[in-house]
Amino acid sequence: MTITRADIAQHKSRESCWVAIHGTVYDVTDFLDHHPGGANVILRCAGRDATDDFDSVHSAEVLKELPDTALQGQIDAAELASCEKTIIPSEKATETRVIGPPPLSTFINLHDFQEVAQRYLPANAWAYYFSGADDEISKRNNARAYQKVALRPRILKKVPNVDTNTSILGHAVSLPVYISPLGIAKLAHPDGECALASAAGKEGVAQVLANGASMPIERVMASRVSNEQPLFFQLYVNKDINKSVEAVKRAEKAGAQAIWITVDSPVVGKREMDERLNLAVMANDSDASGQGVAKIMASSISPYIDWEILTWLRNLTRLPVVIKGIQCVEDAVLAYEHGVQGIVLSNHGGRSQDTAQSPLLTLLEIRKFAPHLIRSNMQIFIDGGIRRGTDVLKAIALGATAVGLGRPFLFSMSAGYGESGVRRMLEILRQEIEANMIFLGATSLKGLRPEMVNASRLERDLIGSVKL
Repeated sequence: MTITRADIAQHKSRESCWVAIHGTVYDVTDFLDHHPGGANVILRCAGRDATDDFDSVHSAEVLKELPDTALQGQIDAAELASCEKTIIPSEKATETRVIGPPPLSTFINLHDFQEVAQRYLPANAWAYYFSGADDEISKRNNARAYQKVALRPRILKKVPNVDTNTSILGHAVSLPVYISPLGIAKLAHPDGECALASAAGKEGVAQVLANGASMPIERVMASRVSNEQPLFFQLYVNKDINKSVEAVKRAEKAGAQAIWITVDSPVVGKREMDERLNLAVMANDSDASGQGVAKIMASSISPYIDWEILTWLRNLTRLPVVIKGIQCVEDAVLAYEHGVQGIVLSNHGGRSQDTAQSPLLTLLEIRKFAPHLIRSNMQIFIDGGIRRGTDVLKAIALGATAVGLGRPFLFSMSAGYGESGVRRMLEILRQEIEANMIFLGATSLKGLRPEMVNASRLERDLIGSVKL
């Protein structure tokens, strides 16, 4: 059945909502309240072509989840070419695209990727990726914590080569670096999480697939270079627990090697840059609220879980369990006592509660008040603010197994770089890690020790009221 643009335009309300995607018209009225990102995301596109909005965050496989009754017919996509789009490119992006992005060979550090991403990412993508909570104090302090820790180089150590290999949850990796879970990576590049998986396999690093990934896990798993390549699945516990059961079972069936349950965002932080942009997009909507992409994406997360959720998860799967979002030594000890295989010291990149302490400070708390955790079989991971090879080595020397990076991977894919950008970013990070291991006189990661760093400036921030 052929449908005209005028036909679609008559269905732009909550009571009757039609959208066109790649020339096919769907009635999504009954799906509105079941959309993980909330009904408003779809209603913004009601009665018009939603192809660009859909492609920016989803893969075509998602459409298979709609019932057959949703299909209304076909339309000539050219009819809708003049419709307004909700994604607004930044002024810088518009100006720069004329000459094209710089060649990857000109990038010499991870900050370069961020600068280019700011120019080339659509404004909504930049705001979602870059924003932190409130005044972004935690976001800035995450990086500053590493700047407070000094390295103590050794001389005349005769280091002919260095070994950066290690093991994450029993899986061999070539660097103590992994890809943190990144929501809707397709905003950065059309290949999204699949580009990350391919690059990770070729560079020998692990990847944690976000619960809110823009690509289905089966497709991401197929993008790996080998079946041995480690890929873990992030879980946010859904308000509808049955959806979480389905997510875990699906991840396990697809071949994920561990579940990383994220617990540091029972509610979404107030990410003002993200929310302001949403208000700008919805300027003509009198009912618009400052609900940015982050709040929309996280609207289904349950705030009503406690430590018993680990019992539920163990009854559901035999996969190793990692708790992501430990922010104090007391909770690190509780996690250990609950028998998890790993913890991630994280304040969600400064995107949840502003002024929450930096993860590196939490690592120092563990060293001082619960050093047995560092000597245990429970692996300790850390993320937030890591931008240099020296940052990685400081975390490892103080007891971390590996570090996670999030935003830098997204930025490295932007401007059309995709997998090549990710590999270039990892190449730079690898070079920095190897060179600074030589400065420290360490031939392997096991040779990195606490005495190789001076953390006295950061230790002054430690509290004295910890009760274990």
